Amino acid sequence: MDAHPSEFSQGHSVAPADGGPLARGWKGDRGAPSLGELFGSVRTAAKGSLWRKLLAFLGPGYLVAVGYMDPGNWATSLAGGSKFGYTLLSVALLSNLMAIVLQSLCTRLGVGTGRDLAQACRDATPRWVSIPLWLSAEVAITATDLAEVIGTAIGLGLLFGIPLAIGVCITALDVFLILALQAFGFRWIEAFVVALLGVIAACFAAQIAMAHPDWGAVLKGFVPTGQLFANSEMLYLALGILGATVMPHNLYLHSGLVQTRGYGDSPAEKREAITLSTIDSSIALCLALTINASILILAAATFHRRGQLEVAELDQAHSFLAPLLGSTIAPSLFAIALLCCGLNSTITATLSGQIVMEGFLHWRIAPWLRRLITRTIAIVPAVVVTIWAGEKATGQLLIVSQVVLSLQLPFAIVPLVLITASRAKMGAFVAPRWLTAVASAIAVAIIGLNVKLVADYLG
Repeated sequence: MDAHPSEFSQGHSVAPADGGPLARGWKGDRGAPSLGELFGSVRTAAKGSLWRKLLAFLGPGYLVAVGYMDPGNWATSLAGGSKFGYTLLSVALLSNLMAIVLQSLCTRLGVGTGRDLAQACRDATPRWVSIPLWLSAEVAITATDLAEVIGTAIGLGLLFGIPLAIGVCITALDVFLILALQAFGFRWIEAFVVALLGVIAACFAAQIAMAHPDWGAVLKGFVPTGQLFANSEMLYLALGILGATVMPHNLYLHSGLVQTRGYGDSPAEKREAITLSTIDSSIALCLALTINASILILAAATFHRRGQLEVAELDQAHSFLAPLLGSTIAPSLFAIALLCCGLNSTITATLSGQIVMEGFLHWRIAPWLRRLITRTIAIVPAVVVTIWAGEKATGQLLIVSQVVLSLQLPFAIVPLVLITASRAKMGAFVAPRWLTAVASAIAVAIIGLNVKLVADYLG
């Protein structure tokens, strides 16, 4: 299923990119390829129908989509749905559209330059800029890891009765799952992720069917409302949804994952790879929107409709579902989906952490050691909060972690937009002006919302 690039003719070269036109504007050669052991390892079809070629590129988009539906999304969507009904569905939709645009730029960067976003930031900026960008990326990954630790631990507790503090510690062992899958090849990792996504989708489809939502109100909820700017609490949750959806580490992740495909070196082959990879991520992100919207719809149809407006804790939502939906199956489906989300997010956080550390620092360490370091950093605040404030505080901690992600977004988006808009760095694969304009508008909107959030908080 997998093959090293030397085993087939269409594998793209791993030679430094400093000798060609794409290297203009870079400080030095590219160095080691992104995710070196996985680089160009998935066979692609040089000839055949569009569908046959697309099949070879399907996969990275689903790993990216995992980040758009991790346990942090659950907390913000549950809180938003219970507090404001279907109103924040419009934020989930707009966030997803933003994600599609930004992930398409990541594809263009990874395929066009042979660099992931971390490598590109390192090679395009002076050290006094790249080091803060690296630290910002690490903060975002830690916040993501924190959400995964808590979500996975809660899932273990709901299904098996494991105390939260113990469950948090157990999550450190997930590194062995990743190492086992990686030993079989990258396609096995993708297959595992897609299978868990299927389980999550099935669980929510069943719960939505039991909840009987008002579909007219659901459709109306996808239309943006001015209430978002008038209500500071709604804005806070909206930014939490935004941060949980357009996640900074996903931008680094996708720009590296697209290079696992063995596309060729010619401009035509790279353009085709960009097109097929963009289709892959767009399809996957539509699935992510469906699941995120399902969480919010479930909260609105069960909790908000019955006047329970303050549901943000995952275990609280789990206990409320049985009496509200009249089925003992619903809470189990909720817990299974949550655990699957946590396991899936573990894989993507590990890969993005590897890309960020190696790309910015040229520091290559064993994936299991990198995973244990990031897990330890995330576990400490989770254990402290659990012991000090109790399990009821975990939901608020999840939401805070997602708002932190939103505040970190500009430090990933702005370099991405600037680099992909530079013909000196991108050569023939420079982003079209309309795409740069749309991405710039997204960056300005996110920065503006963050400024308003901070101003409201300080005021």
